[in-house]
Amino acid sequence: MKLKITPIASISFILCVFFTTTIFAQINTPRGSQKATVSQTVGISEISVTYSRPKVRERELWGKLVPYGMNNLGFGTATASPWRAGANENTIITLSHDATIGGRPIKAGTYGLHIIVKENDKATIIFSSNSTSWGSYFYKPEEDVLRVDVITTNIPHEELLTFDFIQVTPNAATLALQWGTKEIPFNISFDVTNIVLADIRDKMRDQPGFNRQTWEQAASYALNNGGNLDEALTWINNAIAGQFYSQQTFANTQIKAAILMKQNKKQEAIAAMDEVMPIATALEIHGYGRQLISLGMKDKALEVFTYNAKKHKNTWPVHYGMARGYSAQGNFKKAIKHLEKALQNAPNARSKANVQSNLDKLKNGEDIN
Repeated sequence: MKLKITPIASISFILCVFFTTTIFAQINTPRGSQKATVSQTVGISEISVTYSRPKVRERELWGKLVPYGMNNLGFGTATASPWRAGANENTIITLSHDATIGGRPIKAGTYGLHIIVKENDKATIIFSSNSTSWGSYFYKPEEDVLRVDVITTNIPHEELLTFDFIQVTPNAATLALQWGTKEIPFNISFDVTNIVLADIRDKMRDQPGFNRQTWEQAASYALNNGGNLDEALTWINNAIAGQFYSQQTFANTQIKAAILMKQNKKQEAIAAMDEVMPIATALEIHGYGRQLISLGMKDKALEVFTYNAKKHKNTWPVHYGMARGYSAQGNFKKAIKHLEKALQNAPNARSKANVQSNLDKLKNGEDIN
C-alpha cells in the first residue's frame, strides 16, 4: 500500500506538543478539540467512549484531512498509521463485559480505537490493546486485538466529531462516529442473560444471598430469560424452605410452579400451588385462576375460582372469577349470574365499567376470557 507523508502536519504536531506541554505544566487552559465521553448501558453491561471533538471548520475531511488507507504521519514510531478517530490522545473504548463486535468476540477491557477510512463507503474499525498513546503516531499492528470491516453512510452535516449510540436493543447497541457528512457505525452486542446470571451467582455469595427476595428474583430471571431451569428450581426452593431466611409465600410458590410447568412437570406444579391456597388472598387466587385459563386448564381454573368463592365469600373479585371460570366452559348463563353479583361488589367505577362491558359480551354470547 502506498503511504502518504505529511511533513507540515507533523511539524505542526511537534510544535503543538512542545508548546502545550510547556503550558500544561503551569496552567490548565481549554483545548481546541474538547474532550468528551459517551456511555450506554446494555443489559447490565457498560460501553463508554472517551475522545476529543475537532470541528470541520469548512475543511475537506475524507481523503484530505483524514487520508484514505494507512499513512505515514511523519512523526512517531509508526510508518503506517490508521486515523485516530478523533484528536489529541487515543480515542478509547471501554467494555465492562465480554462482547461481540461485528460478529466477532472481544474481551472486556479498555482499547485504543482507530479507523482505516477507505474509499467507496468502507472502513475498518481497529481495537488496539494500547490505549495510552498519543493518537496513532505510535500505532503497532501487532497490538491489534480486533479488526471489523463496516460500511459507512452519508448523514446531514455534523460540525463536531461525535460518537453516538444510534440504536439500542435489549442485547446490543450500534455505536457510530459522525463527522462532516459521514457516519461510521458498528454493532456491539452482549450475552446479556449469561452475564446477568453470572452476576447473580457472585452476589449470592455475599450479603444479597442472605435475603429471600434475592433468590426469588434470581429464579424468576432465569425462568423468564432462558436460564438453567434446574438451577432456577434450586434457587426458588432455597427461598421457600431450608434456610434461615426462607419463607413460603404464594408468590414464590407461583415461581416454583412456573418452573415445574416449563419442565413439563404439570402435576408437581399443581400440587405446589394447592399447598399454598390456604395462605393466598382473594386477588392472588383470582390471578392464579386466570393463569390456568390461559394455559387451557379450564376445569382446574373453575375449581380454583370455586375455592376462592367459598374461602372469601362475597369478596371482590370472587364472583368475577366464577364468571370467568363458567365463561371458559361455555356456561354463559351461570357466568352472567356471577357477573351480576360482581357488579354489586365492584370496588370502584372503573371495575364496575369493566364488569358491565363483560356482562354485555356474555349476553351477546361472547366468552369474556
